[in-house]
Amino acid sequence: MTQINKLKIFNDPIYGFITIPNALIYDLIQHPYFQRLRRISQMGLSYLVYPGANHTRFHHALGCMHLMQKAVDVLRFKEVLISPEEENALYIAILLHDIGHGPFSHAMERSIVEDVHHEEISLLFMHQLNKEFNGQLSLAIQIFEGDYHRKFMLQLISSQLDMDRMDYLKRDSFYSGVAEGNVNSERLIQMMNVADDFLVIEEKGIYSVEKFLMSRRLMYWQAYLHKTSLVAEQILTKILKRAKELTLKGSILPCSQPLQFFLENKITLDAFDNQILNLFSRLDDFDIISALKGWQYQDDFILSSLSKMIINRDLLKIKLTSEKVSLEDLEPLKERFALENNISLAETNYFIFKGKIKNQAYSKEAEPIRILKKDRTVEDVIESSDQLNLKSLSKSVTKYYICYPKQLI
Repeated sequence: MTQINKLKIFNDPIYGFITIPNALIYDLIQHPYFQRLRRISQMGLSYLVYPGANHTRFHHALGCMHLMQKAVDVLRFKEVLISPEEENALYIAILLHDIGHGPFSHAMERSIVEDVHHEEISLLFMHQLNKEFNGQLSLAIQIFEGDYHRKFMLQLISSQLDMDRMDYLKRDSFYSGVAEGNVNSERLIQMMNVADDFLVIEEKGIYSVEKFLMSRRLMYWQAYLHKTSLVAEQILTKILKRAKELTLKGSILPCSQPLQFFLENKITLDAFDNQILNLFSRLDDFDIISALKGWQYQDDFILSSLSKMIINRDLLKIKLTSEKVSLEDLEPLKERFALENNISLAETNYFIFKGKIKNQAYSKEAEPIRILKKDRTVEDVIESSDQLNLKSLSKSVTKYYICYPKQLI
């Protein structure tokens, strides 16, 4: 019987060669649950703004694991004890942290899988994989859920300066071409240490932290919250809501079997059993795009019009403002659109709506980024920094928007 070499390498455009550390990691990467991430875009519909942003969650997960390998090496060099079991658990936890994302990332959570967050689905996938791999993921799950006694390990996976953020900022910056988002992840990792069981950054790395937070703020405004990306995601959410509404009224819409199931059923976290999890694992971006290509020719005016907008990139007009928008401001637009297209006022909510977005690069309420000073004391990066603008980054900035069809201009 031929033995498969499981110690393979990936050639990554960001970091160069990424090595698979052991056979278990290889088997997890090869699992259909994980391979599905090749078909989930990392930045949702941002490719409608930045044509290069076609990279996937698969890229990102491997990048995160690579950064975790670097972090473990640095911490061990600084005499932080990390056992082989803990090391492997860190690799597994960061590799699988995004495995629960649905097609186009967040649109599913606000439309057809309404009340189940992607992190909860990630955990369901981890528990199922743990059964299949005879309990070898137990420690990774414990760390991921925050139940492990060594708290810095969770901070490496999920915090305000974790491997996840370091990779997605650098990767999304690279593929989108938004140079302002590029961060020096290598320098940040070299400056990491552990003090009193908390992850800290040594004082000489404070400028790299400041650059990281500023890059995050700029990436949100220029990429993740770019107005075209924003309106495209809103339209996709409304398409899926409309498809679900029509399906529940008895309409039969052409789509894949897994998508059909989620359109026909309201799924809660309690109901998310293995059968539903397997159906979810068969959903990816291709199901949605394929459905939209068919739905643009449906008789329903709302579903066909919105589907054409995404397929042809002929989106709603979106206007950002610093002032709140009242519902009364939208009424004349709704009345005119309803009259012109022979639909009800309630149905105009699919085309004319308002909302708000928030950008906060650093939260003072969340787990802080700790700076280890030369005298071995530890303080919040906000207190350590001599940059006044860093304090302003901890304030939440809110912008409001309205969306409406271009013909109403």
